[in-house]
Amino acid sequence: MDLKTNYLGLELRSPLIPSASPLSEQMGNLRKMEDAGAGAVVLHSLFMEQLDREAKTLHHYLDRGTDSFAESLTYFPTPQEYHLGPGQYMEHVRRAKAAVGIPIIASLNGSAPGTWVKAAAEIEQAGADALELNLYDIPADLETSSPQVEDRYLEVVREVRAVVKLPLAVKVSPYFSAPGQMMKRLVEAGADALVLFNRFYQPDIDLENLEVRPNVLLSTPQALRVPLRWIAILYGRLPASLAATGGIHTGEDALKAFMVGADAAMFCSALLLHGIGHLDTVRSDIVRWMEEHEYESIAQMKGSISQKSCADPTAFERAQYMKAITGYHLPA
Repeated sequence: MDLKTNYLGLELRSPLIPSASPLSEQMGNLRKMEDAGAGAVVLHSLFMEQLDREAKTLHHYLDRGTDSFAESLTYFPTPQEYHLGPGQYMEHVRRAKAAVGIPIIASLNGSAPGTWVKAAAEIEQAGADALELNLYDIPADLETSSPQVEDRYLEVVREVRAVVKLPLAVKVSPYFSAPGQMMKRLVEAGADALVLFNRFYQPDIDLENLEVRPNVLLSTPQALRVPLRWIAILYGRLPASLAATGGIHTGEDALKAFMVGADAAMFCSALLLHGIGHLDTVRSDIVRWMEEHEYESIAQMKGSISQKSCADPTAFERAQYMKAITGYHLPA
C-alpha cells in the first residue's frame, strides 16, 4: 500500500505527522515516532517571548554602567556566559536530525513582526528540513481592526520568508472574516503550506482563589469539522500544501482529511492521550480501510471529496447548511 505523500515539497513515506508538543523534546520519543510510522515530526515551539526576553536581557547587561566608568566594560557578558538566542533549541534541531531519518520540521511561535524572526535563519543553519510558523495571537485591543491583524500576520510571514529558503508552513486560526482570502494572501506572502487550524486555549476561573487559571483541553474528533470544511474549499485552488490538525485521533479521521485534500494529517492530543505507539494503530487502520475499499495509494483518494469541481463553493455551503438544519428531527 502506497502511503507516500508530498508535503512542503518533501517526499514523505507517510502522511502522518506528530505536531508540535512536549513529546518531541526527547530524542527517544523522536525515534519512537519514526518507528511508529511518522512521515515527519514537528518539533516543540520556540516562542517569540523567549527570544525577545533574551534580547532585552543582553541589551540590559551591555548598557549597565557604561555611562559611568571605562572599567564598566568588564560588565559585558562573555560569549561563554551568554548566548543571544536559544542555543539549546538549535542544538536540539541538530541532534534530532542525527537521531532519525525522517524530516525534522522546526517550529517558531509568535504573533507580530520583530527581531525574533531572525531565529528562523539559525534554525535553517542548524539543519532543519522545514519550518512551521505558528501564528498565535488574540487581538484584545478594541482599537485593533481586522485589516491590522491580517497585515501583522502577513508581515511576519514576509519577514521570515526574507531570511530563509527553507520550506515554510504557516499555522493559523480560522477566525478571519474571509478565511479563504486570508489563506491566499498568506501563500502570496511566502507560505509553502498551510496548517489548518490553530486552537486557542481558553483560560478558566478558579473560584476559590479568584484568579485566572490556564487550562489546556485536549482536542476531540469534533474539532476536525472546521479543518475539513476549509481544506475541502481550498484544495486545488492554492499553490500550497495543506495539512489538517486539531481533532485527528483515528485512522478514520485521517482518511477524511485526505479525502477533502489534505497532504498530511497531524497528531498531538491523540498521542498525548494514547502514547506515541498510537501512530502505528492509526497507520494500520488506514491500510486496512484502503484494502477493503480498493485504494492503492493516498494520492488516489486525495481531494476526491473536495469542492474543487464546485463552481460556487458559497452556494454549496449554504445548501449543506440548509440540508443539515431542515433534516434534523427532535427525538420522539
